[in-house]
Amino acid sequence: MMEKGLHLISLGCPKNQVDAEVLMGLLLKKGFRYVENPEEAEVIVVNTCAFLQEAVKEAIEVILEMSSKKRPEATLVVSGCLPKRYKEEIAKELPEVDLWIGPGDIPDLPKFLEEKRKGFLVTQKEWLYDHTFLRIRFNNPFIAYLKIAEGCPHRCSFCTIPLIRGKLRSRLPEDILEEAKRLIDEGVKELILVAQDLTSYGRDLGLKDGLFYLLEKLSKLKKEIWIRLLYLYPHPRFLSKELISLIASSDTVVPYLDLPIQHISDKILKRMNRKTTKKDLLNLFETLSLYPQVVLRGTVMVGFPGETDEDFEELLSFIKEGFFHYLGVFKFSPEEGTPALSFPDQLEERIKEERYKAVMELQQEISLKKNRSFLGKWISVLVEGKRARKEFLGRTYFQAPEIDGFCLIKGKATCGEIIDAEVIEAYPYDLVVKPKKEGFDGGIGKIS
Repeated sequence: MMEKGLHLISLGCPKNQVDAEVLMGLLLKKGFRYVENPEEAEVIVVNTCAFLQEAVKEAIEVILEMSSKKRPEATLVVSGCLPKRYKEEIAKELPEVDLWIGPGDIPDLPKFLEEKRKGFLVTQKEWLYDHTFLRIRFNNPFIAYLKIAEGCPHRCSFCTIPLIRGKLRSRLPEDILEEAKRLIDEGVKELILVAQDLTSYGRDLGLKDGLFYLLEKLSKLKKEIWIRLLYLYPHPRFLSKELISLIASSDTVVPYLDLPIQHISDKILKRMNRKTTKKDLLNLFETLSLYPQVVLRGTVMVGFPGETDEDFEELLSFIKEGFFHYLGVFKFSPEEGTPALSFPDQLEERIKEERYKAVMELQQEISLKKNRSFLGKWISVLVEGKRARKEFLGRTYFQAPEIDGFCLIKGKATCGEIIDAEVIEAYPYDLVVKPKKEGFDGGIGKIS
């Protein structure tokens, strides 16, 4: 019997990517084979994001594109956040789709396809994969996202995630460790821990300092790897001094913190229903200043309803302090189902765009200055691929894949190795580095 062709596209964040990799593993175990060309597939799966309207628009465009390319007898499946967020109304809008499933229905897809089920089969199931599931990873073979929890305990007034992904559900530490061991055995050099909020990990399991406990265990698996943390709720109560100290001093956990502060104005933070105040954030950054080796990435939102010129200037002044090496900027998007959609004092798109550009320009200057401070110094670089005959690409410890810059390596290198390299050129996002042939071993975050 001939294997059925499968074409899969995953949209959105790394957490979504993990779901798609598990989904791919489920289908390949059932005898499907992956095909690059959607026109050759018996089944096309689009795993969607619906966090913001931009993501919804992208998802719909991809669905329509796949619909136009698929063979008449092929099955078009849409999974993930889009059908969970919009329910049956999205199915009515897109009759081109044969089968709809939510994030919790992923393990049922092989059965649905075998039974030739059609229609809107999205349930309220709260599923979370474990280490026994096969994952077919899409990205560079030397990095792997490791989802440690699902759902979110916070209720920010602008965010759709709790509506889509539900309450916090943490994986057991032993389960995570088993998957981490397998990934390391497969040749992974960088494990990237992801969740809606890593600092909440384990609270639902009764673990008081779940992330600290997990990192201690993961750190002992192997010394020649990196462990990176993405998305940590920026509150001193959640980001303890013990946790920061562990991250700053570890030989494996990279000293890089991804802190989505969103704003600094107390008025806006309160309207956002954040659990932090300006004082909380300043106290946190004061603690972080004791660890100069720790590099910070931040996220802020501009144009939130009621954000005055004074509020925005307060945010700009805070950013000017130069706490962040890299900074992501979002323009407020009024999302259906969130309280902020109906807030008074909504701002014009023109004002949002002006404020977005102002933050981006300011942060570019800061990022350039910070990158230039590394000129002539030696840093650790993970070699990820080859760009030209004598040029390799990689990332240093303060560059997360896909969201930060990269290192252009001038000289000989081996893919999958963590090397010592001298910074010879610096730009706002990227660095140019030259490998050292022998001798220096600075370790993560130890600059020479």
